[in-house]
Amino acid sequence: MKLKRTHRCGELRQEQAGTSTVLSGWVENYRDHGGVAFIDLRDRWGITQVVFDPEVGPESHKIAHQLRSQDVISIEGEVRVRPDGMENGKLKTGGIEVYVKSHEILNKSHTPPFDIEHHEAVNAETRLKHRYLDLRSTHLQHAMIFRSKVTSLIRNYFQDKDFVDIETPILSRATPEGARDYLVPSRVNQGKFFALPQSPQLYKQALMISGFDRYIQIARCFRDEDLRADRQPEFTQVDMEMSFVDRDDVMSMVEGLFARIFKEFLNKDLKLPLARMSYDQAMLDYGKDAPDLRFGLKIVEISEIFAKTDFTVFRKAVESGGCIRAINLKGASEKLSRKELDEMTPFAKQFKAKGVAWIRMNEDGPQSPIIKFFSEDEANALYEKMGAETGDVLIFLADREEVVCQSLAELRLFFGKKLELYTNDDVALSWIIDFPMFEKDHSGNPTPLHHPFTAPKPEDAEKMDSDIYNVSTNAYDLVMNGCEVGGGSIRIHDQATQKKVFDILGISDEEAKDKFGFLLDALQYGAPPHGGLALGLDRLIMLLLNEDSIRNVIAFPKTQKATCLMTESPGSVEEEQLDELCIVSTVDEDDE
Repeated sequence: MKLKRTHRCGELRQEQAGTSTVLSGWVENYRDHGGVAFIDLRDRWGITQVVFDPEVGPESHKIAHQLRSQDVISIEGEVRVRPDGMENGKLKTGGIEVYVKSHEILNKSHTPPFDIEHHEAVNAETRLKHRYLDLRSTHLQHAMIFRSKVTSLIRNYFQDKDFVDIETPILSRATPEGARDYLVPSRVNQGKFFALPQSPQLYKQALMISGFDRYIQIARCFRDEDLRADRQPEFTQVDMEMSFVDRDDVMSMVEGLFARIFKEFLNKDLKLPLARMSYDQAMLDYGKDAPDLRFGLKIVEISEIFAKTDFTVFRKAVESGGCIRAINLKGASEKLSRKELDEMTPFAKQFKAKGVAWIRMNEDGPQSPIIKFFSEDEANALYEKMGAETGDVLIFLADREEVVCQSLAELRLFFGKKLELYTNDDVALSWIIDFPMFEKDHSGNPTPLHHPFTAPKPEDAEKMDSDIYNVSTNAYDLVMNGCEVGGGSIRIHDQATQKKVFDILGISDEEAKDKFGFLLDALQYGAPPHGGLALGLDRLIMLLLNEDSIRNVIAFPKTQKATCLMTESPGSVEEEQLDELCIVSTVDEDDE
């Protein structure tokens, strides 16, 4: 490379006019204006317009027409102020241009399979197949650089708070943490498997027992689970743990981090401490434990009003142990058509609801297919409880509680967006606390709502022997705009409580020893009270940038089928490798 760059493509300003510069980068586009050629030269720092003028650089001008998009070149030239009226206010370098005296073609490019700067119009498969090109786009480069800066701030924040950055193993062993493990066969220990960590949970607890007091790690984690827009099979979390603390200490530490992130990157001042809401209240008011608080539309319990109603659908829902709940869509009557109201039922059916009822509060009185079934007292009690006014629309669900919660939670989100009750600039952060320790799995057996190392609240400890589903924990989730961005708890730090939890979960002493033996042993040697939290870094960056997919903040993401189209992984391996690992494939290659 003969020409070594002196500036980057986003640096030059009018103050440098008259000076010589060397720039290197990719050709963004080519324009020929009557003998004078213009090229936008781009690198990750920005774009500079360079001019091939035959009177300034005749040899360079001769080859300018050969340059095409994504060619890599280096140019030497003179910085000049653009003529009046020709400035480009959209570019930081829009007040100048560089007249080329000499050049060097560093590499020619094939015609790209898509327009890099307009990649949003290209299907996802093509972009992921050529991810190295997709990542050249200004949009994705901004996302990656933003992510890097946020990660750097996080590291510095915790370093300032005396946390120790410690890496934990990637090759570990399978543990029951709620999702399938990715398994890695061992060649040396034939027939045995490592597991990639779903989280560093057991290791960070061991570090507390080791006396490190404050631990932090930007940790890679892996879960073999079904994917969606905000989930990937491999992800990054900000993992932290603290000793000799209570719930408030951990939450306060995280709040300080978010205050710094919001001030630095969003120029917003967070009001601390953040709002807190119990799990039970979140489920009652919003139908989910990660509520979007950027808008209202609270869910209202109305079962009592219709417990003895003549309207069979409502009465039977209550008699069978279910509930009736409703939302008041304030002022939405003129914004929603009859067709849109009727479409709520097929929408809710995907969550196993049988139907959605509605009442439109018109100036000439309530309008609804169900209003004729209500007594006058029931109708008046309903309108008072719902705060119903002319112009409102009331929507109802009567079913099993879990169906009502999920259906109304999703309808609430749907109408919050449809009725434009918030903007992308609105941000709502809150803590959800006081989670139940156990819930029932599909077979009706107890399973931990978080993980089996979460400590019960001290005042509920005695319920562990008789009333396990009313045991609350010192767990806490941080919710941002309706997405859980982090979660943690105070941990169990004594062996007796940990054994009791395993007994409730049906984990025998032998199984516990096999899967968690080192932790159970460690708890006998002076384990301090400790607790921590894990933040989903990918999801946090996605929310901060208002992206609609987590793929846009991960350099090389997987598809919904957990494949990498660029590297074509996962892929087949040679039989010799399988033989070394004592593995026999049962997959028919033709069927595959």
